[in-house]
Amino acid sequence: MTIDALLNLTDGMLKSTPTIQSIEGATVFPSKVEHGDLFISSDPEEIKSALANGAYAIIYDDEHIIPSDQEIAWIQVGSIEDAAFRLLRYVILAKEIEFFLLNEHENSLLKMIILQKGAIVFIAEDWKKAFEQILNSSQKLFVGTDKDLMKQIKPDVKLLKSDINEGYIISDTLFRTTFKVGGYVYQNKELIPFHFDHLLRVVDFCETHNQPYSIDRIRYTKQFIPVFIDGELKTTQSSKSDKVVIFTDNLTDINKAREYIKYQNSWVKSIVLTPPKTKVENLDRPMWFESEDEVRKILKSAHFNYAFVYTLDKSILNNIKKEYSLFAPSDE
Repeated sequence: MTIDALLNLTDGMLKSTPTIQSIEGATVFPSKVEHGDLFISSDPEEIKSALANGAYAIIYDDEHIIPSDQEIAWIQVGSIEDAAFRLLRYVILAKEIEFFLLNEHENSLLKMIILQKGAIVFIAEDWKKAFEQILNSSQKLFVGTDKDLMKQIKPDVKLLKSDINEGYIISDTLFRTTFKVGGYVYQNKELIPFHFDHLLRVVDFCETHNQPYSIDRIRYTKQFIPVFIDGELKTTQSSKSDKVVIFTDNLTDINKAREYIKYQNSWVKSIVLTPPKTKVENLDRPMWFESEDEVRKILKSAHFNYAFVYTLDKSILNNIKKEYSLFAPSDE
């Protein structure tokens, strides 16, 4: 790309009188700079390293930076992030690439069931990593969960198809679901019933884009991980305990689970533990905690059957077993 084209594309101002006329590639990481590349950063140390590696042009947005080598192109812009994605959108036009915005559940389920993971690029939430992924990949299918970032990459980013009717639930509990999809019955899978619609959208996505998948790979997503415990907070079999701690980073899931319990198991006592000032729908005040120790104390002293713990990992419990599933039926 010529320097003139780069200036027009990024709406930048040339702050030097370079002898070079074009750049060969681009990167936001100094260690990846090769001879003739454009480097995008406002960090003086990174810029110094990039120049040592052979950068031909620098895009920066800090007005205090003084060009140190007039023979290369120093281009000042309003925002290096905006400039990077202007460049990226130009590159995308030359490729037949599709971008999809997924919610967290769709993203987790897609990662589980796809069999050829290299065929789909899961875009990082860090804009620099995302820039490098897209710029350097030859793949045609990209998915991400950061709405603002995805729209910056592709303003008309697509969503997964909604209202998929190619499957239905046969029976369920809060922690297990038997369902039919694609003419096959999947029994007693580790799928939360209100995650089923997310699964249908992901399956449709795979089939539409000819991506091989296996629903047998379904496990609890990181947004909703149940662990049965005893009085000492040690994990145990579901048949030996009436207490389960559900680790979640999704407030909507907490609300849906509590509604499910209300209508399916009216006798169940549930509690919700969150960091201070967290608002949970249909709950006046959850049990707030400041530390992991407070959570453990609450779980040991409170009366409950189901405890929803928001934002913490299951590692706060003692002696977590290595097996992912703790819900194998007792007759297996």
